[in-house]
Amino acid sequence: MNEYQLKHTIPVLRIFDEQKANEFYIDFLGFSIDWEHRYEEDFPIYMQVSLGECSLHLSEHHGDSTPGIKLRIHVVGIEAYHQFLAEKKYKFARPGLEEAHGFKEVRVGDPFGNEFCFVEKMDSL
Repeated sequence: MNEYQLKHTIPVLRIFDEQKANEFYIDFLGFSIDWEHRYEEDFPIYMQVSLGECSLHLSEHHGDSTPGIKLRIHVVGIEAYHQFLAEKKYKFARPGLEEAHGFKEVRVGDPFGNEFCFVEKMDSL
């Protein structure tokens, strides 16, 4: 038996505009800001956002990450989350609810080129 255990993954996603990031992650997806860090007032932001057990780091710092990351995030209650997103009427994304390979999925891209696939296994519904 191993004497170690892997825990939660927290991806670092590159962002280019704090206001657009807040609009997408906070106002649309429903995440909350846990903390923010800047070395000085006019420096790029590095922050953590979370929703449920899912945490993401968002960084304006060059070199912290590359846009174009694809994430699969497991959700309990995918239909309710899809309804929550639909009710937002977000101008730049109106994701559908699809079935693929035994999962229900809601796919949406952020303003910075990162892709999210929120999924729930169909036999758990």
